[in-house]
Amino acid sequence: MAGPGDARAPSRTKEIGAVYGAALLQGLALVTFPAASSVFTARDGYGLSAGEYGVMFAPQTVMAIAAALLGGRIQLRRGERHVYFAGLFADLVSMALLVGSRLALFAHAVAFTMLLVATAFMGIGFGLAVPVLNRLAGALFPGRVDVAVLALNALLGLGTALAPLLASVFVHLGAWWGLPLAVAALLVALLLFSVPLPLEAAGAVEASPARTARFWIFIAFALGYGVVETLNGNWAILYMKGVLKAPAALASIALAAFWAAATGGRVLFAAIERWLPARATFRLLPWVIGLAFVAISLVPSSSPVLGAASFGLAGLGCSALLPLTISLGRTDARPGQLIAAYQLGYGVAAFGIAPLHADAGLGLRALFAGAVAIALALAGLAIAAVGRRVRPPEGHGRARPVIRPSPWGAR
Repeated sequence: MAGPGDARAPSRTKEIGAVYGAALLQGLALVTFPAASSVFTARDGYGLSAGEYGVMFAPQTVMAIAAALLGGRIQLRRGERHVYFAGLFADLVSMALLVGSRLALFAHAVAFTMLLVATAFMGIGFGLAVPVLNRLAGALFPGRVDVAVLALNALLGLGTALAPLLASVFVHLGAWWGLPLAVAALLVALLLFSVPLPLEAAGAVEASPARTARFWIFIAFALGYGVVETLNGNWAILYMKGVLKAPAALASIALAAFWAAATGGRVLFAAIERWLPARATFRLLPWVIGLAFVAISLVPSSSPVLGAASFGLAGLGCSALLPLTISLGRTDARPGQLIAAYQLGYGVAAFGIAPLHADAGLGLRALFAGAVAIALALAGLAIAAVGRRVRPPEGHGRARPVIRPSPWGAR
């Protein structure tokens, strides 16, 4: 006779598939927009200027911050299930609007407006879905929360890495819209699959820590990190094509290399934490980002392959920083506050770079060179946040610090 736990097993297996499948699709959906940047800025595509391309991400930033901060309240009132469905449905609307916008290319203003609304819904979806997915993953594996959340964020990162490669394939086939259409179809299937599932997690929401000096240090770090990650994630393809004269396929490979290294680095630093403690990694990685920015700004136009490799190095530098910001700063700031600061940095780089590039006449090469200063600032903030040395062990044994993946994962 089946025991009481046996009836739950099939449902739990389906819940695991729904939660982890949603993470993969969320990564794909998020990077679909920057992965199609060459289409948005091409004269025979949407014909967006550099300024319009940057502004396109403003609604996403605003709505992601709002959704991340309000998602916890919705969860308290309605439960994780409602947040899960609301987030994925917003992603679906975003993909549908993106596909539909190609039908309005005859009217530039209409197409651009549709893109703005599409990125707004992407911000809502991302801000709602990703935090609750992390919470559900932890609830599904209560005995191995860190591993469960790490695996979830690895799949999220895998989606961000696959999006540029898939976009390149669809662009080569002359049907760039195939990627958002495919993601939309998969989202519909996942929503239908998830309808009969409980998708709930137990546990109280953490209280907000006092706003000490360390609170502001971690907030500033999260904001600066958002700038450097997005400078790579949203402008890599345009840099490769416009500055290094790389073909479209290689430009997409450069963006995929960034996200793949960001994802792989997260797993790598978690695996070698016994030899390289989390605090040491936190202090080290800003220097890797700074080195990558120097390399990107100095790569000659005749060597676009080196440019792609440099973006991969930047991804390695970015990899574990946001998860470590959440983990190391968890006693000083709530994850939602850090995520909001990160998204503010995302917005600064997503649509703040455009005026400097177009209006102020600064080339992308100069902007990447200038970003070295932000990496150095992050290095200083890291030291201020966790100190110069790893704290000595307490008691008889050394407690291993845990790299806790961020609710946002690799973008």
